[in-house]
Amino acid sequence: MSAVKPEDTVILYDPEKDKKYIVNLAVTSGKFNTEKGEIELESLVGLPYGSEVKTHLGHVYYLLPCTLYEFIMYKLRRLTQIIYPKDAAYIVLRLDVKPGDLVVESGIGSGALTAVFAQLVGPEGKVVSYERREEFVKNALSNLRRFGLADRVEVKLRDIEEGFDEREEADALFLDVREPWLYLDRAYAALKPGRMLGVLLPTANQVIETLKGLKELPFIDVEVCEILLRRYKTVPERFRPEDRMPAHTAYLLFARKLKGEKSGSV
Repeated sequence: MSAVKPEDTVILYDPEKDKKYIVNLAVTSGKFNTEKGEIELESLVGLPYGSEVKTHLGHVYYLLPCTLYEFIMYKLRRLTQIIYPKDAAYIVLRLDVKPGDLVVESGIGSGALTAVFAQLVGPEGKVVSYERREEFVKNALSNLRRFGLADRVEVKLRDIEEGFDEREEADALFLDVREPWLYLDRAYAALKPGRMLGVLLPTANQVIETLKGLKELPFIDVEVCEILLRRYKTVPERFRPEDRMPAHTAYLLFARKLKGEKSGSV
């Protein structure tokens, strides 16, 4: 059975209020205060996940592992808009990210998608992130360290106008920049033949410009989509959709690199 380690990020779950407290044991020490009393954090190390933990007032919390989804949604320090899990899940499948891969991205933002890439490539893989704003890099790396993923990420503090250092080495490449159509040739040069490019595009006019740019390069298998998420109330007596829905966040564009001359068609 998995036990809590000193560097873990854990959840203390209040079953009465269906409330989660997320605590990173590597950066938080001493007593953790809840509205139902204090919990000695040092006492959590070595306990099996799923254990009951009591406050000094005798109230019960459950000790649970924090998932990457929960960390991104509730604990990630944000300096930028993030790529939400509903989009990230489709992105990593469409790009076919797997253990041992080299994934190249630009830019890092607050590190949400970087963390998803890093978790999937595993300890044998690597994520190379290009970012020109130092404050974003510092915050993103702090987030990655808090979830134990920073050692899988290499950051290059520069504009991709200069191109990517990788030459037909990337197993996947993702662009989250203002004018991605200006850098499609750089992305093409970095990707392995047959592998996938992904692009996040907030507005329709950005999609159109990127589609025009793809026509000038040997890319095929082009897709543009958006991901909508509809949640439902979990009360059996009144099961129905929730009143609010996370709908459009961005357009997602994907294309596959061909080896050769201009394709002339997408």
